[in-house]
Amino acid sequence: MKTIKKDWNEEKIKSSVNELLDNFNEGELFVEEVYSENIFFDDNKIKNASYDQDKGFGLRTVNNDSVNFAHNTELSDEAFSKAMKSVKEQQKLNPNPPKFKSLNSNLSLYTNENPIDKVTLTQKINFLNKVNTFARKIDERVKEVSVSLNGNHQNIEVITKNGDIFYDSRPLVRMNINITVQKKNKVETGSFGMGGRYLYDELLNESNWKNGVEKAYEQAIVKLSAKETPAGEQTVILGPGWPGILLHEAIGHGLEGDFNRKKTSAFFDLVGNKIASDQVSVVDDGTINKRRGSLTIDDEGTPSQNTMLIENGILKGFMHDRLNAGLMNQSPTGNGRRQSYSHLPMPRMTNTYMLNGKYEHDELIKSTKKGIYASQFSGGQVDITSGKFVFSASEAYEIIDGKICSPLKGATLIGNGPEILKEVTMVANNLKLDDGIGTCGKEGQSVPVGVGQPSLKVKNLTVGGTI
Repeated sequence: MKTIKKDWNEEKIKSSVNELLDNFNEGELFVEEVYSENIFFDDNKIKNASYDQDKGFGLRTVNNDSVNFAHNTELSDEAFSKAMKSVKEQQKLNPNPPKFKSLNSNLSLYTNENPIDKVTLTQKINFLNKVNTFARKIDERVKEVSVSLNGNHQNIEVITKNGDIFYDSRPLVRMNINITVQKKNKVETGSFGMGGRYLYDELLNESNWKNGVEKAYEQAIVKLSAKETPAGEQTVILGPGWPGILLHEAIGHGLEGDFNRKKTSAFFDLVGNKIASDQVSVVDDGTINKRRGSLTIDDEGTPSQNTMLIENGILKGFMHDRLNAGLMNQSPTGNGRRQSYSHLPMPRMTNTYMLNGKYEHDELIKSTKKGIYASQFSGGQVDITSGKFVFSASEAYEIIDGKICSPLKGATLIGNGPEILKEVTMVANNLKLDDGIGTCGKEGQSVPVGVGQPSLKVKNLTVGGTI
């Protein structure tokens, strides 16, 4: 862990934070330093290369559900004094704060090295050029190629009550590949992305990036021969891995603590009740090594954990930050996350996925007389309060008499999160996590997340098509 450089007296700040928070339900001083870069290669040349550095702090005090917050880009005694004055003036003191168990350390889930510093800019540019050249030589139908590299290194310090100090140093890298192909007058694009909390060497590994190029190319080629999707209610089989984004959006947000405390989630009073097929078990697990959504500690200093949300169809509980956990008389689950020091923490998912079932993937296909197999998704929309969603399938196929047949285009899945869980009739044993590209938005904040699932069969789901 690299120590964040500050222009203040560390011991004095620690003492001041402890004295301040002793009179409140909850709160913390969150200090952050972030290094980030983005390199974009397109049209056979570097189109953009940026490097940014940012640091600052956020000071929060909490009484019940009332929050005051001040933040500043300067790590100085003067800036901290102003923040202290701001949160003191705006909040009544509460002498009865909740008691939470604090841990000063947790098992590190990733390296603390800065990925940006480990590879030179020249090496990164040469790499992007190599990927571009390889992709363009695959097929004369390849007309456009774009490749990007993103690197991020975040150092945080969290000071809470009783002088507890928590540290974390988080690497994050990502690569995206887009390939456009053309056949006569028809143009289609395929894409692939991968990343995680590791260094660039995994992205620069030849077998990894070549696999990414081939997947993007194959997706584009398949689209060239795709036919229009028939609309109507159909049996839908969702593939393993990235299709778990539907689970994340349509169901996961509804299991975050704040929506349930406020009773705006469809699940708020259903703990202990059956809300899904008995084949459905879902967890949020922030403890998986090197995964994009993993955290050694969350942004409040709580160690991450593996939280059972749904077990054999029964709702077991929610994901919590410290504020909502205290108000609901629950324990924090390590899901207190924020975009940066200038944002408030709130309950957010980490890596959310469905557990394995008992069937082979082929059994799901063979048992379907007529339906759709959706293996990849692009965009979508969801209403968190109701759970209603619309998702676009970027790669889908028709199923006829137990066999995967022609590729389809224009398929959208329309449904309701709480209801789709009850329509799951088969869950396969091929659990896969996504390739490390997920970013989740909530209340204007974006954080990296992971999703996943085994293949699953939904008996009835409305499919919006083009015919």
